[in-house]
Amino acid sequence: MAATRHRATRQGGAVRDALRAAGGFRSAQDVYAALRSDGESVGLSTVYRHLQSFADDGVVDVIHTPEGETTYRYCGEPRAGHHHHLVCRTCGRAEEIEGPAIERWAISVADEHGYTGVDHTVELFGTCADCSK
Repeated sequence: MAATRHRATRQGGAVRDALRAAGGFRSAQDVYAALRSDGESVGLSTVYRHLQSFADDGVVDVIHTPEGETTYRYCGEPRAGHHHHLVCRTCGRAEEIEGPAIERWAISVADEHGYTGVDHTVELFGTCADCSK
């Protein structure tokens, strides 16, 4: 899939910088609140638009929390290969993890039922060592 290649703007840079500074997965509302508290004049719809564009370009990871909220994490350069995340419920810290057994299982189940082009998402949520103290 080709990258979206959106036009660089001051507001897009501010959204990227706020997400990068957050260090973990954050909702669009969290990014918006951080920008507003820093004095940035940016609308919530602009934040959503930039986050989606960054996701399309592969420079942010996107996960859905157990509560169904979409969250984003800045990862920089698009990452090659499929990966999953282990995410702290408290602080949003995330670890990128590999899941070769999950990948094999997904392929096996798809083959067994005659499916092709199957995609999947697996996210693990817990409490990190720092937040457990």
